[in-house]
Amino acid sequence: MIAKEGGTAFAHECDIVHEAENAALVRTALSRMGRIDILHNNVGIGFGDAPPHKLTGEAYDQILLVNLKAMWLTCKHVIPVMRAQRAGAIVNISSAAAVSSGGITAYEISKAGVNKLTASIAMSNAKYGVRCNCIMPGLMDTPMAIEGNARARGISREEVRAMRDRLVPLRGKMGSGWDVAYGALYLASDEANF
Repeated sequence: MIAKEGGTAFAHECDIVHEAENAALVRTALSRMGRIDILHNNVGIGFGDAPPHKLTGEAYDQILLVNLKAMWLTCKHVIPVMRAQRAGAIVNISSAAAVSSGGITAYEISKAGVNKLTASIAMSNAKYGVRCNCIMPGLMDTPMAIEGNARARGISREEVRAMRDRLVPLRGKMGSGWDVAYGALYLASDEANF
C-alpha cells in the first residue's frame, strides 16, 4: 500500500522482546533511511489473561513482557537517535483498559504501565525535541479483540461484534484500526509539534 501511494517501505523481522533485536532494528532503520523521525509502538497481547485470582504467573509474565517491556526496549534504542537529531515523535498505543476494569488483569496493568512509560519518556526527552504521546483506544473491531473474545466465550464473531457495538456510546459501533491510525498519524505529524 505504501509503495502504491508513492512511498518507500521495507520490512525488518524483529522479536521485540529481545534487546539485541531492538538494537539491530534501529541500526537497520538508520542504515536504510538515514534517520528515525517516528516510532509507532503498537503491540498488545492478552492470551491467557484472567481476573487476579485465576491469572497464572506465566500468562502475567508473557503479557507484561510483550505489552510493556518490549515497548520500553524499542523506545530505549530509538531515543538516542532522536535526541541526536533533536527531533522525533514516539506514539505508543495503550488502551482504555489502562483506566478501567474488565477482568483482564495483566493486560490492564501492562497498558497502565504504557501510560506511565509514555509520560516518563515525554518529560525526560522534551528538551531534546522528542515528543512522546499515547493513544488509549476503547472498544475496537480488531482481529485480536473479536477472535479472542469469540474463542473465550464460545460464541460467533458476529455475536461478539454485536455485543461490543452495544457498549459503545458513539453511534453504537466500535472503532476500527483506521480510527487509531489517523490519531497516530496526527500525533506523529508536524501539526502536533506542541
